[in-house]
Amino acid sequence: MIPSVNQWLFPADMPTAQAISKAHEHGFQAFEVCIGETTQIPLDCSQADAVAIRKHADSLGVKLQTVGSGMGWDYPLSSPDRATREKGVEITARCLEITHWLGAEALLTVPGVVSEEVPYDEALENALSSVRQLAPEAEKQRVAVGIENVWNQFLLSPMEFRDFIDECESEYVSAYFDVGNILAYGFPEQWIRILNRRIKAVHMKDYRREVGSLAGFVMLMEGDVAWPPVMEALRAIGYDGPVTAEYPAYTHGLDVTLEHLKAALDAIVRL
Repeated sequence: MIPSVNQWLFPADMPTAQAISKAHEHGFQAFEVCIGETTQIPLDCSQADAVAIRKHADSLGVKLQTVGSGMGWDYPLSSPDRATREKGVEITARCLEITHWLGAEALLTVPGVVSEEVPYDEALENALSSVRQLAPEAEKQRVAVGIENVWNQFLLSPMEFRDFIDECESEYVSAYFDVGNILAYGFPEQWIRILNRRIKAVHMKDYRREVGSLAGFVMLMEGDVAWPPVMEALRAIGYDGPVTAEYPAYTHGLDVTLEHLKAALDAIVRL
């Protein structure tokens, strides 16, 4: 497993190549580029621009194996509104194409959102239909749709998550597993064992259960994640890809944030 960092940590006005260089300076061996309407990699990114970013990373020996996107929050694949769902599918397909140009293997995908207005059963049906629709494009681009466990009141058990992936009937629909996000309602080592080789990518965060809100996310190794069994579980399923820290930067210290994350990831990988 190799230490990686997500682009959302870096200033929005910092060019992607510069952010990759900064991560490399701090010893990160992989970098997660992020795509969005207002992020460093926009939806209208050209193939030439994406390839240039990939070549820059290659020149530094930095792997671009995963790509992040939060677009599924804005255009839920589970929406009861057909136009919104179709827009979500269109955007995700575009992100898959850009991910392919970047040479990455998995795209973080928010599968849907359950709310007072969107009941669970309807969200499940719509999300499953949308992801199935995306599967042929994912296969064409050879990029996995990485379904992430996020705080969306959806896919709340590892068995349901596993079955959702299996029902898509494509090797290019997989799990993007977030260790810290699970702490609010489960135990990551159990989810890892049950999801098994469906896990294509991993986000590393830590969390304090007693807080019970977004304020509960803390620096790696400061929360309640039981890191030894988590790492044992990842090794048991044969996971050897990037372990990507997904954090905002400290208010007054980008470099210090990177130093702390790299030191913590190195310690965790050694467990």
